Amino acid sequence: MESIVRLAALRISNMKNVEDGRIVMPHFYHRELFHKTAEVLGIYGQNGSGKTAIVDTLYYLQQIMIGETLSDEIAEYMDVNSEHTEVVADFHIYKDAFLYEVSYFLVLKKKKKGAEILRETLSCAVNENEKRSNKTVFMDYQRKDSDVIFLPKKRVDEVVEKNRELKTDLIVARKLAEKSNCSYIFGESSREIFCREYDNHFRHCSEVIRALFQFALKDLFVIRNTHSGVISANFLLPMAFKIEKHQMGVKGDLTIPLTEPVVLKEERKQLLDRIVSQMNTVLYTIIPGMKIDINNHGRQMMDDGKEGYKVELMSVRDGMLPIPIRMESDGIIKMISILNAFIQAFGNSSICLVIDELDAGIFEYMLGELLDIFNKSAKGQLIFTSHNLRALEMLSDESIMFSTTNPKRRYIHMKNVKPTNNFRDVYLRGITLGGQEEVIYEETDSLKIARAFRKAGRSIWHE
Repeated sequence: MESIVRLAALRISNMKNVEDGRIVMPHFYHRELFHKTAEVLGIYGQNGSGKTAIVDTLYYLQQIMIGETLSDEIAEYMDVNSEHTEVVADFHIYKDAFLYEVSYFLVLKKKKKGAEILRETLSCAVNENEKRSNKTVFMDYQRKDSDVIFLPKKRVDEVVEKNRELKTDLIVARKLAEKSNCSYIFGESSREIFCREYDNHFRHCSEVIRALFQFALKDLFVIRNTHSGVISANFLLPMAFKIEKHQMGVKGDLTIPLTEPVVLKEERKQLLDRIVSQMNTVLYTIIPGMKIDINNHGRQMMDDGKEGYKVELMSVRDGMLPIPIRMESDGIIKMISILNAFIQAFGNSSICLVIDELDAGIFEYMLGELLDIFNKSAKGQLIFTSHNLRALEMLSDESIMFSTTNPKRRYIHMKNVKPTNNFRDVYLRGITLGGQEEVIYEETDSLKIARAFRKAGRSIWHE
């Protein structure tokens, strides 16, 4: 049985304008330990209040958990007033008869250029046969402790129990991770050691590291605003996808130019065929009468001397001639770009789809319908940010968190929400009247705004 990994909660400190904030997925909020139904979490709040910080944190966390070199640009996202950024990601991992409750703790430190991993720990409680162990630290790596491979020492002893030469390999792997500026726990060299078969207690640690790596590699989709930006520029169509192939999941972004036909290798042409076929199954129900067609302009020689296919994506509607997909609205193109990932999250309990500004360009009623269908019928997880309040009429209060004006407590659930209340009205009332545990909207003065516009207008005319 493949492991099923679910994100339970995420806490961030000193990331962008978030000094401290924590989001909690609905099952974890209700202290429920099961994975067969959907979880939807929408994050709402005024502009600049920390919603996108969650998406950016998950993006960089994903890179760290697949063993990638830490990008220098992450330093630009760290709080300018702090040298350190902390992240705590809680996961539930379901594997055969075991349930692992895992916390991955990460400390990043700024350096002259970029940032480095100062500390990372992996803590875990093991549930087996209705018995739960205490949550203990499986691994604790601290960059400053160069004389210690990692703690606790008994975990190191379990790794090298049957092969003392592995101790040298662990030291080398640590040095490689620090030189490459990547995670020690998830870096390639150390991961090869940690994910071997063990018959002692380290087998649990091995299973956890393997499952989290596979989750980050194959099952976590993070769609940031940069994804939508190239669509708005009418330049590229990045299609987030996952295709099951030979018992292995192929995941990524297949990017197709919007301005002109593109020449693809045969393998990528076949991949495009599969993605389009899957999307068309759903697309015509979302946008009645529409499907995507691949206009094949024939074979063409590529720069490497191999033969490829010159193709162009077309929009086909009932009773109308096909038109290039770039002629469709930004909303439709965005829907197409995320549709395959949405399909995967709908049918796979281990998929976590994270989308920044899900509502951008999408009709309000359609947004509500999609969220309602996903929440009632899907299996995976969906985390999104939005400004459109339609979701508040379709989702329950545990599926919505609000950003606040307090950087030390950035995210809260709304309190005093009754099942009979219109959640949208409760939120708007909270903006205007308050009454929540934190202020959720920094009040603006319409008279001052109008006066500022008039002043700015006069300065233009007098130049």
